[in-house]
Amino acid sequence: MKEEGIAGSGKESRESLCGSLTGQGCGLKKVLDIIGGKWKVLILCLIDDRGSVRYNEMRREIFGITSTMLAQSLREMEEDGLVLRHQYAEMPVRVEYTLTDRAKSMIPILLELKAWGEKNL
Repeated sequence: MKEEGIAGSGKESRESLCGSLTGQGCGLKKVLDIIGGKWKVLILCLIDDRGSVRYNEMRREIFGITSTMLAQSLREMEEDGLVLRHQYAEMPVRVEYTLTDRAKSMIPILLELKAWGEKNL
């Protein structure tokens, strides 16, 4: 949605982040709904870095995450089409997680956020 500049106000016309304060239908709100929170971006980073990651490896690498929160986050990310869960018919059962193409398309955006954080925070 475009904000229209007010004549004589000196404001330029620019795209609004969200068309309404409630965020109804807002793409930004939708993104934050699926990757928001404390852990999901860290999970995305780890899987992107390694290519595929086993559950226990994530549990060890992501400092402070509980088993419950990791399992819940992975389940939600799978439902949202961000990660693929691969279960192998082995004993003991081996499960690995990889990023979907949808998640991979977000990596350049996350890299931009990382660069902004390093420069400004």
